[in-house]
Amino acid sequence: MTASPPPRTQLPPRLLPVLYFGTAHLALVLACSAVALDPRGVSGFFYHAQMLGIVHLVTLGWITSSILGSIYIVGPIALRVWLPVTWRDYTAFAFVVIGIIGMVGHFWLQSYSGMAWSAATVGTGILVAGSNVVRRIRGAKLPQAIGAHIVFAFVNVLGAATMGVLIGFDKVYHFLPGFVLANVFAHAHLAAIGWASMMVVGLAYRLLPMVLPAEMPKGPRLWLSAMLLQTGIWGLFITLLFRHRFVWVFAVTVIAGFAAFLSQVVWILRHPRPRPSGLRTPDPAVWHAAAAFASLALACALGLWLAIAEPSPAALRIAMAYGVFGLVGFLAQMVIGMQGRLLPLFAWYWAYANTGYKGPVPSPHEMAWRGGQELVFVLWLFGVPALAGGLAFDAVPFVSAGAWCLLAATLLDTINLVRILRHAFLTPGESLSTPS
Repeated sequence: MTASPPPRTQLPPRLLPVLYFGTAHLALVLACSAVALDPRGVSGFFYHAQMLGIVHLVTLGWITSSILGSIYIVGPIALRVWLPVTWRDYTAFAFVVIGIIGMVGHFWLQSYSGMAWSAATVGTGILVAGSNVVRRIRGAKLPQAIGAHIVFAFVNVLGAATMGVLIGFDKVYHFLPGFVLANVFAHAHLAAIGWASMMVVGLAYRLLPMVLPAEMPKGPRLWLSAMLLQTGIWGLFITLLFRHRFVWVFAVTVIAGFAAFLSQVVWILRHPRPRPSGLRTPDPAVWHAAAAFASLALACALGLWLAIAEPSPAALRIAMAYGVFGLVGFLAQMVIGMQGRLLPLFAWYWAYANTGYKGPVPSPHEMAWRGGQELVFVLWLFGVPALAGGLAFDAVPFVSAGAWCLLAATLLDTINLVRILRHAFLTPGESLSTPS
């Protein structure tokens, strides 16, 4: 059915990941609701307080919270890194949540000093959580290239958080040199590519083979994506910051890093392993991953065009689509795909441990609500391009339709998440039927 779990003392923590994922789903529900209820308010020029609040609900609330929650599961299960949870980890969670609430609230109130202090709070939480993860990874029996992706990601997110705090205080005290949008673009790319994308790539080297299943990639070729992405994102950050004409060079370097990663994905697909019994195909988690890669390809193409194009109203429209395909189509949807296979495995480990490792417990492949997963994928498949096209061409009906689709998908995914995770909290005497 599935591999035997580690001893109970080395299982993934049961409560902390659930808290992070609950926060993530609430944040995405709020972001989609804000767009669905006021599509006109987010249309047009993107640099305004309401849009920035919604973007940070997605980037910090959904993507970052999901990444932090996933690390505590991926560590013991996929990376073989034991991450014991202490009061420091729960303190870090509290800092992250309080900071996100403060940031979004102060964006809505257009109180930029409060937003900056809230950003510092989020950064502190990520620093506390990340220091524990990095310390454990450095001593683990893990391919160094995969560990490098994770370490680079935490370094980059601290840089992005620092830049975000400076931008917030600059709105009040006006001390940063340069053009304000250049500072914002540099911060956004360091966060989206340097933090979220770098972490997704690093974890995907272990999670994708588990999802398919397939052979694990290894060897020095894994370093290529880490070095290209890290070189590209810092070069992109600096050239965007100073509005240098060579920004396209580092945009190409970042794309080359993603290409190196995708070449490993192709290698993984060409080295399949026997499927476990009970795994139903086609798998919605794999569908989401494929759609996320398609959005990544579109985002790379649009991003390269923006790097060489002259500033114009057309470029601003393309930038809206670029942001949607990169943040929502690629990163946010990749989170959905990874959760679809990671959380049932997490729930199965705990359900089996709760029986004293005697069983029986439902297979992880039977825990999810299959019909709901398929509907979630269809809604994402329509919602992402509708939202991107609507924002790019100021077509409010498409913005509304895309947002309502993504809101419905998020609510359905939340229901599925609850159905899966409740298995981890059952006592041995309880029984639970699983949906088809």
